[in-house]
Amino acid sequence: MTRRAGRTRQLITALVAALALAPAACGVVGGKGTDPQTEAVGHDPVQGSLFDSSVVHTLDVQVDEADVAAMISEYETSGEKTWIPGTVTIDGTELSDVGLRLKGNSSLSTLDADADPATLPWLVRLDKYVDGQSYRDITSFVVRSNITTTAVNEAVALELIELAGLASQQATSVRLTVNDGTARLRLVIENPDEDWASSVFDSPGLLYKSEARGDWSYRGDDPASYTDVFDQQAGEDDLTPLIELLDFVNNADDATFAAELADRVDVEAFARYLAVQELVGNFDTISGPGNNSYLWYDAETEVFTVVSWDQNLSFGITPMAGGMGGGPGVGGSLPDGMDPGNPPAMPEGFDPGDLPEGFDPDNPPEGFDPDNPPEGFDPGDLPAGGMGGMGSNILEERFRATPELAALYDEAVADLTAELIDSGAAAEVLATWVTVLTEHAGDLVDTATIEQDAAAVAAYL
Repeated sequence: MTRRAGRTRQLITALVAALALAPAACGVVGGKGTDPQTEAVGHDPVQGSLFDSSVVHTLDVQVDEADVAAMISEYETSGEKTWIPGTVTIDGTELSDVGLRLKGNSSLSTLDADADPATLPWLVRLDKYVDGQSYRDITSFVVRSNITTTAVNEAVALELIELAGLASQQATSVRLTVNDGTARLRLVIENPDEDWASSVFDSPGLLYKSEARGDWSYRGDDPASYTDVFDQQAGEDDLTPLIELLDFVNNADDATFAAELADRVDVEAFARYLAVQELVGNFDTISGPGNNSYLWYDAETEVFTVVSWDQNLSFGITPMAGGMGGGPGVGGSLPDGMDPGNPPAMPEGFDPGDLPEGFDPDNPPEGFDPDNPPEGFDPGDLPAGGMGGMGSNILEERFRATPELAALYDEAVADLTAELIDSGAAAEVLATWVTVLTEHAGDLVDTATIEQDAAAVAAYL
């Protein structure tokens, strides 16, 4: 999609105004509405709660260093993410016997035993060891991997997704300390679990997470065949609706697919999902290297909705520039010729599932024979960094290949461009995050860095 240079000038002008008149923009974040075209329910953060994003919260973690070392060692050895206990203090409220574990996949690719725990991506479960323990009704949250110093790109993307009327995760900035070490500016977001699903959707249902190294192929009707590619996060254990969807998406003929997909998938919401991911410049989507998505199944309508997840590469940000965890990388460039909205296609016949798990063409695992790779596979056709399963999702491919469904996508792009970009909504969201960081995190990150991170977002829009 062509982007007008005037949008960049408008956003940068709004950004400069926000920095000059910081108090005037306070309170914009969190004004999240509900779009009647989808089933996602907008939910405003409660003032004073962890997800009141008008301030930068304090998050202190006390954890046994030996436990952290053992957790990292276990992940490096087996890939298992084990839980460890700790004490978490949120804005002065102390909670003991909290569960913590690593969170992420590609963000852990450079995990080091000597890493500062304050830079690691964490899943925090307040009720892991104490039933019912919560903080202002919050039982779990995720400390995200910062690809930029401020993570403002992910924060803005998440809010724009919700403004588009889609299910998203609330975000908030925190100053994180671990064992009284150096404070780090980190982004905390909601964890898509049963509590999150109940707060976002009107009806009961099932929530499935698409695993990073999985795919959307049909593997028969045995639920055991899907345990390594999908993980159920909410509802009574039942993979039957998911398996039936995968059967249809993979095996229905073109006419049946066009006629009946809307009986199984919220096609208008999916069109808006694809459109908003294009608008926020995120190539790490349902068909991206991390296969990042959740699937919500509404038990009443028996219709699936694709839910966004993992927006830290939004607005053209790439991991090549920053490294993992709370690294200082800002922006960076994509591989030559790569368009984040239209990543390169894989060679004909290429199946990501044929590659060894965690395959990186620049650092192939032991036992990989470069003289006998999977049929049709050319590592040179992958973007730098070994982006595993990029460019392959059967639902998206067939959706875009069906004229009447592709027209929904085109309509959604036009609608959301008007609603989010031309209206100034995106500029207002960005300006508000900049104001909060400038006013409340100046001791953690300098104004020049905030401006640099924000300008990267503004320039992309």
